[in-house]
Amino acid sequence: MLIHLNDVLSCEDKAAVRTADIGFESFDLELGSFPIVKKEPFELTLTNLGGEKLKIEGSIKLTAAVPCDRCLEEVKIPFALAVSREVDMKQTAEGRIADLDETDFIDGYSLDTDKLVYSEILMNWPMKTLCREDCRGICRKCGANLNRGSCSCDTQELDPRMAVIAEIFKNSNLEEV
Repeated sequence: MLIHLNDVLSCEDKAAVRTADIGFESFDLELGSFPIVKKEPFELTLTNLGGEKLKIEGSIKLTAAVPCDRCLEEVKIPFALAVSREVDMKQTAEGRIADLDETDFIDGYSLDTDKLVYSEILMNWPMKTLCREDCRGICRKCGANLNRGSCSCDTQELDPRMAVIAEIFKNSNLEEV
């Protein structure tokens, strides 16, 4: 959603409170697409600090469905995001890039709330997602979820260097004495 900033930037020390609905239904990354299962409106306070500086403060709560890194079960990850940014409106887009200022959510005199929330989710994305601390994962052979019970697969793992010798004994016609 775009919020026009002209009214806030017209007077120094002017503040405006805005509510914005987030337009995306999933959080898309190279890793995949993660559905947003719950979201609240984005509550914003925009303040003109003078000298063409804008302060953006806001908060939003949302929940994304992310697969567990071990068993692939869906985990609901809550995000309670608090945003506080100061933006120099005098800078051009090229100037922001040169200063390594990552305010791609400002375009002219418009604030793109979807881009702002997206970047905040990205910065708060968990490194590892587990359905529970003691998640057992899935079986390497049959793919069964080991949290629901054990499978009947042979879990004995041989040293890979001994695999050739084990294969020789398995294929030999020697009978046990």
